[in-house]
Amino acid sequence: MKTSYFPSPSRHIALIDVNNFYVSCERVFNPKLNGKPVVVLSNNDGCAVARSNEVKALGVQMGAPWFKLKDLARQHGIIALSSNYALYADMSNRVMSILREYSPDQEVYSIDESFLDLSGFQSRDLTRYSQHMRKRILRWTGLPVCVGVGATKTLAKLANHCAKKRPVFNGVCNFNVMTETGLNALLSEIEVGEIWGVGRKLAPKLEALGFKTVLDLKRANPQRLRQQFSVVMEKTIRELNGTVCIEMEDVSPPKKQILSSRSFGHPVHDYNCLAESITLYMCRAAEKLRRQQSFAGSVYVYIRTSPFKPDDPFYSNGLTIPLSSPTDDSRQLVQVVLWGLRQIYKPNYNYAKAGVMLSELVPAEGVQTDLFSQMQSKLNSDELMATMDKINHKMGKDSIKLASEGFKRPWKMRQENKSPSYTTRWEDVPRAE
Repeated sequence: MKTSYFPSPSRHIALIDVNNFYVSCERVFNPKLNGKPVVVLSNNDGCAVARSNEVKALGVQMGAPWFKLKDLARQHGIIALSSNYALYADMSNRVMSILREYSPDQEVYSIDESFLDLSGFQSRDLTRYSQHMRKRILRWTGLPVCVGVGATKTLAKLANHCAKKRPVFNGVCNFNVMTETGLNALLSEIEVGEIWGVGRKLAPKLEALGFKTVLDLKRANPQRLRQQFSVVMEKTIRELNGTVCIEMEDVSPPKKQILSSRSFGHPVHDYNCLAESITLYMCRAAEKLRRQQSFAGSVYVYIRTSPFKPDDPFYSNGLTIPLSSPTDDSRQLVQVVLWGLRQIYKPNYNYAKAGVMLSELVPAEGVQTDLFSQMQSKLNSDELMATMDKINHKMGKDSIKLASEGFKRPWKMRQENKSPSYTTRWEDVPRAE
């Protein structure tokens, strides 16, 4: 008689992950890329941030600089594409919307990953239920996904890893239906670095202590390793043994800081160009601030030249500016951050990157205005910002903007191989001929 890994596990948590997400999105609208080695590059076409299985088989690592791969690309016909974030975000929303139909308890973990609590569906065959998810997502979006099911989020992540890497599972790995002996045998074959929260940084330290596989860590003393590492390690070990320590989050908590920065496509030395970029980044950050219904109490601005050009003089500087009263108004935030930029800017440097950060974030409903502020002015600001956000959401990004963001933007990042915005621009909608 078989004994399940956890006697009647009370939780059935699934992790759904889109395979090679950025590459898969590109292949949906360009089937000629199927079976070809494809990489998607980061901002300014710098590094590989997504790789097809064909590219992974060539030994290309995540984050590998593109300029170092060009010889390999010519040799094997690797196709490089610029990141198309609007396309990826829209495809992600479609996948998450489909998954919402399979459980009311969903946590969107990242752009291509989502947890579902399937604990209320124990009467179903959850392996078959998960296969139904995969088929529907593939049929409705064209994106391939894998599903891992476990008694905790940590085990669900590991199960998803097995679903991806081991064809025997056919895209769905359910730890909760395995025998204890069978699961332990599987965990003994997985390196400890594959555990969620361990990764490359902690794996060497654990291996030095004799914990080389997932099974080794599962059998470790959680209190002892907590003393050597942290409470996070204790929770990881307990989760590997079926005790839920990391609960589902229905709504992601508001961010404590909002950062917006980019590397320039070309070196920038002109102050006006820097000011345009800083204005754009602050407007992007302010939009995110309003989206999470927060106000900022301070702003930070920084600029720097490239540390990789020894022939150019290096300069890097930043400045934090506290606000007299928290705000979410793009105009006020831009005014403050441009004042900061004037304090740190130095002429005759080739700037490679700039950015802003909003800090000391507080909920919008809890904001106290200063004694001298005028309520009518605040109401006008709220209405104006809400109108700008609504227009840009409906008509497209930058349909309405501050003039100081600029129009030509010679400093914008390189995207020499960007695919069309198939799902977010009418001009780019594919046509059947």
